[in-house]
Amino acid sequence: MAGLQADTPTPTSLTVHQQSKVLEVGFSDGREFRIPFELMRVYSPSAEVQGHGPGQEVLQTGKRDVTVVGLEPVGNYAVQPTFSDGHSSGIYSWDYLYFLGSQQADLWSEYNTRLQAAGVDRDAPMPDKSGHGCASH
Repeated sequence: MAGLQADTPTPTSLTVHQQSKVLEVGFSDGREFRIPFELMRVYSPSAEVQGHGPGQEVLQTGKRDVTVVGLEPVGNYAVQPTFSDGHSSGIYSWDYLYFLGSQQADLWSEYNTRLQAAGVDRDAPMPDKSGHGCASH
């Protein structure tokens, strides 16, 4: 997911929709996706969310109302959003955005399964470093 695959379609348009909280991305193969900010945030490609290896993922909660407050290009292969909760370390390559857009239904299902397995609600605040709930993260 780190780089651009040779056969990955490239974006032809990128639009941040604040009111509906989606990133609309049109790709060179003609497909268009409306990727919810919440999905982008809970599946951030950052080490903070993905961990440093399998099984180290950090389940993200309380992200339903997160917005994108900034979107910076990264070379010719990615964008780096800044979310309203302060998270800004994820670099979303074109192939990763295409993956998020094309696999939304499966990713939502997987996310809900992970929430149920952890016994937490989607809107629960993220625990702080000491393990207590903290709405500021």
